[in-house]
Amino acid sequence: MTQFVTASKLKSWLHDGQEIAVLDVREHGQYGEAHLFYGTPLPYSRLEIDVPRLVPSKQVRVVVYDSGEADTENVALRAAQRLQALGYTDVHVLEGGAKAWKAAGYVLFAGVNLPSKTFGELVEHAYATPRITAQQLAAKQASGEPLVVLDGRPVSEFHKMNLPGALCCPNGELAYRIRSLVPDDSTPIVINCAGRTRSILGAQTLINLGIANPVYALENGTQGWFLADLTLEHGGSKRYADDSGSSALKSQAQQLAQRFGVPLVNVQTVSQWAADSERSLFLCDVRTPEEFEAGSLPGAQHTPGGQLVQAGDQFVGVRGARLVLFDSDGVRAAVIASWLRQMGQDAYVLIDGVHSGLKLAVPSELSRPQLPLVTVAELQARLERDEVMLVDLRASMKYRAAHIPGAVWSIRPHLAQNLRNEKRAIVLVADDPALAQWASLDLPQPAALLQGGMAAWEQAGLPVMGSADIPADRDCIDYLFFVHDRHDGNKDAARQYLAWETGLVQQLDAQELAAFQLPTAESTHSSAI
Repeated sequence: MTQFVTASKLKSWLHDGQEIAVLDVREHGQYGEAHLFYGTPLPYSRLEIDVPRLVPSKQVRVVVYDSGEADTENVALRAAQRLQALGYTDVHVLEGGAKAWKAAGYVLFAGVNLPSKTFGELVEHAYATPRITAQQLAAKQASGEPLVVLDGRPVSEFHKMNLPGALCCPNGELAYRIRSLVPDDSTPIVINCAGRTRSILGAQTLINLGIANPVYALENGTQGWFLADLTLEHGGSKRYADDSGSSALKSQAQQLAQRFGVPLVNVQTVSQWAADSERSLFLCDVRTPEEFEAGSLPGAQHTPGGQLVQAGDQFVGVRGARLVLFDSDGVRAAVIASWLRQMGQDAYVLIDGVHSGLKLAVPSELSRPQLPLVTVAELQARLERDEVMLVDLRASMKYRAAHIPGAVWSIRPHLAQNLRNEKRAIVLVADDPALAQWASLDLPQPAALLQGGMAAWEQAGLPVMGSADIPADRDCIDYLFFVHDRHDGNKDAARQYLAWETGLVQQLDAQELAAFQLPTAESTHSSAI
């Protein structure tokens, strides 16, 4: 039987010191419009795919919610039932959803990665992180002054747009790469991202490590550059070299970890924790994607260091869980853990890291529903005879860009409603077969899957079509226009986003603010390394 929890009870649970997973099971676009501060995005369309990673312990206290509006199609209740079917034993639904949370006097937040972005604003205030405006940086570049601009975002984001002359070095790699990228102690360093958070945290990372170089955060990142009518580059690939790592700052990184009370743990302790059913454990490999792919510890999740701080709710869905970080060099994990501790996370560093020999059990994959496969040739013939309803489950923006003629777009929460009167056979199109396999549980009749997906159709040279306004914006519940429009030449969207980011701290209540553990201004200056 499904258990319900009131908004006031959930508020007390969030601050009682016990583990809790608060899961917003609406789709990404809906979540980003208004959600709880500690709500972890877990779209119903991806529930079975992502929940084993986000919530590994089936004994943990779980609360799921949706908007609470009349048009939710009971997605929270359906998600709760699915979690119970998967073996989660302590599942609750927030009574009245986000609507009831707001009615109880609590704040709903727009945007994504709320704890991390709020933390960035608090860091800038606590440390008085030096910053430079886009105009000032452009003037220095034009004058030919010695200067290094490092972009703290992942390579994929850097490729979308970058500052002229910038080099990609994700924040999690700064401590490990900086001496190879800037070997002297005098060249000024500017850290940028798309907005504010990673610019601030990247710059403050280097300052906390005690490097002598002048270090600045680019105010408002690439958006600030764009709003200053300066030109961004696109398709950039200039990045750190894979062999550019250095342990030169290892002692400084260790001092930083000690300063913020980061405990070191050995293999025996972590193995004991893994056997503890009362606590959730996340083993986090903070190295680069290339290093992770070359070999990691059994049971580890790849959590690039900068992104673990920037977007922790994409990797960890349990508030109060144990996080054990590791690397290969003793530098990166220590620095990232120092930030996580300041965020109020229970973070540790594994002694000897990837060389420790730790071997945790690797969870078995969930057994997915199996769907019969339809080849491209079979689908083409059946479409010509109007024998099938072709349903495209890919991202709404991908459907708009190109889809198979005759295909309709839908998403798991709406499948039952959209197809309730369909008499023809149903064929699904998906980039990830698992997405379609799990979605099939919500279909009113059995379905088949296009073998090879959209890629197979295109490789066969068959026609595709686009539709700029289909699905309509209101139906694109998987897409957050608020975030993405700022990168598409929309200056009003960029200004709105920056105003949202700088206004986050003012929306927090006393309990949410108290969860962060940043130093005071006095201790920041007195204990600098």
